[in-house]
Amino acid sequence: MLHRSRSAASVRLASVRLSAVGVLLTVLAGCGEKAAQQAAPPPPNVTVASPSKRTVTDWDEFTGRFEAAEEVQVRARVGGFVTSVQFQDGALIRKGDLLYTIDARPFEATAAQAEGQLDDARARAELARRDLDRALELSRSQNVADAVVDQRRQSLQAARAAMLQAEGTLKRAQLDVEFAHVNAPMAGRVGRHLVSVGNLVQGADSGATLLTTIVALDPIYVYFDMDEATYLRNNRLFFEGRRPSSRETPNPVQIALTGESKPSLDGIMNFVDNRLDVSTGTLRGRATVRNENLSILPGQFARIRLIGSAPYEALLLPDSAIATDQSRKIVFVVKDDNTVEARPVVLGPLDDGLRVIREGLKAEDRVIVSGLQRVRPGAKVNPQTKDQQPTGAKQ
Repeated sequence: MLHRSRSAASVRLASVRLSAVGVLLTVLAGCGEKAAQQAAPPPPNVTVASPSKRTVTDWDEFTGRFEAAEEVQVRARVGGFVTSVQFQDGALIRKGDLLYTIDARPFEATAAQAEGQLDDARARAELARRDLDRALELSRSQNVADAVVDQRRQSLQAARAAMLQAEGTLKRAQLDVEFAHVNAPMAGRVGRHLVSVGNLVQGADSGATLLTTIVALDPIYVYFDMDEATYLRNNRLFFEGRRPSSRETPNPVQIALTGESKPSLDGIMNFVDNRLDVSTGTLRGRATVRNENLSILPGQFARIRLIGSAPYEALLLPDSAIATDQSRKIVFVVKDDNTVEARPVVLGPLDDGLRVIREGLKAEDRVIVSGLQRVRPGAKVNPQTKDQQPTGAKQ
């Protein structure tokens, strides 16, 4: 009997212990559920903004090179030895400035000889005129034959022809003396001197020697090539009345130099070629740019923006609000229930730092512009505008 009592007591003690363990496990499970519920993170804070709406104009972008509006190769008109170089290499010069002098003594001697020949021809012409006058006076009294009068009239004509020939020879000699002084045919920046003092140069009659070059810098041209697709699109816009033709209208251009992120120069179109280059499929265009400080040189590189549309109303967003999903461009839109929707969009060009959104958005949409790394489609967020954010809030 004592053995049975001990066995029953052991059974009751074991069941009590099991019950206690069960209660303890139940309590621990409840605590775990509460802890899990308390650890659930709140919806992330994001910054939202509606797209900006304003009137914009599309611009086509090209690469180009500056070229001088005018360029002259200064060559010797007469042959001879160079006696002086009157300019500094690379200097700015004015029209008419003396550049070179060529030994003019041979031409001055020729001019003096031609002047003497002219004086002789004038004297002969004057004598022939007097002889003719005397013959005409004698012919009235029949004291001279008509043949003599005709002969003296012919002598006067020959003397006058010789005088005209002598005048031409003198003018040519005087021009040679003048051409011995090589002057700048236009204002601009001169290049380096290609012939030094003491060298013999050839004149125009025997392959004129190149002496130097001059380029005009203000205004200056910038040339660029547009592709055939752009030309056809602009042509279509012209016929639709949505864009003026650069052939007939000085359309504005914006120009950025090497190292510039934004255009710093303005110009106007003044030429479009009459045919496409068959080797490249491009059309050459040209714009004129003011260069008052003469800082731009021919040959410099330029990025050119040419007006590509008529003004139109557009929605714009910062580029930071645009994400890439494989081959698509998307933005994250917060719906009325504060859940996130990935919206595909069609992008346009940049305008004053903002990206034009051609398709996919409405003006009243709330677009996430900051905090994109913390959102996913379908999840809830806590949207805030910029003026609702606390100071020092992380984006």
